[in-house]
Amino acid sequence: MRDCVSDPAVLSTRFTADGSFSLHSNSFAESFHSSCGALEEANSKFVLPAQLDRFPSGRCLRVLDVCFGLGYNTAALMAALPNVGGPNLQCWALELDRAPLRLALAEPSFIALWPEHVVACLGALSADGYWQDSRRQQSVQMLWGDARQQLQYIPKDLRLDLILLDAFSPGKCPQLWSEEFIQSLAALLAPGGRLLTYCRAAAVRNNLRLAGLELRSLLPKPGDVAGWSSGTLALRPNEYEQYSPDIGPGWRGLSEMEEEHLQTRAGVPYRDPTGTDTAALILKRRQHEQAFVDLPSTSAWQRKWGLARQACNS
Repeated sequence: MRDCVSDPAVLSTRFTADGSFSLHSNSFAESFHSSCGALEEANSKFVLPAQLDRFPSGRCLRVLDVCFGLGYNTAALMAALPNVGGPNLQCWALELDRAPLRLALAEPSFIALWPEHVVACLGALSADGYWQDSRRQQSVQMLWGDARQQLQYIPKDLRLDLILLDAFSPGKCPQLWSEEFIQSLAALLAPGGRLLTYCRAAAVRNNLRLAGLELRSLLPKPGDVAGWSSGTLALRPNEYEQYSPDIGPGWRGLSEMEEEHLQTRAGVPYRDPTGTDTAALILKRRQHEQAFVDLPSTSAWQRKWGLARQACNS
């Protein structure tokens, strides 16, 4: 989880509320997972809304995991697939930093979470960058480096069923939430394909919609503000289906409050036209654009809906 490079010396270990192992990046001042639980987050925000039962036996399931990190999202997805008779998994993973996966593999409680073949996969990815299980018809290819550049090595004619987008938050790693990067990801989605992310930021949702995807809201956690969200599901419309469902396992349509959020200054996108800009430059560019754009302020939206400033995650 969470691309953008970190030094192993500035990664500190932690255990989340469900007992699962995680990390905190001191350099980014941000944790890799929600305090509610690393495993819980992988299952509720990525595996459940993916609806893996849509993919029958023998059908190829193509997945891209953006910001592999400790490996929770791919590992949880693999663990949720049937031992026999499931789809044929082809997965690609993008990650800049090798340290989180190495640290996870050194933690016995992390290893204990997964079936044997998932542990073998994670170990092979750390050592060799590739894993294949011919009996299960599964393979995972790791592409180490800046995700913006490594994305070009994904086969151009590939059409993905699932994209798991799990970078550090937009305010810390805007490179991987920019209008251009989101457009590149969306172009890889097959009809009916889904992009899943914990992020609910207005700028990111606007970029997903601009890329031609339909938005759904991951259901809020108990105790959260009514009408709010714990993440985003973005669907590529399928021309063979008359409509995309508004409600599914772990998700629903956007609320009125969320739609209004997209029309505030928080909805101004992060831009990275060359795909090489630093986080500081991207953030400065957006701040300048926000200062001159003719949109309602985000603070006014927050006051209307009774939200604290941190609630918008933008």
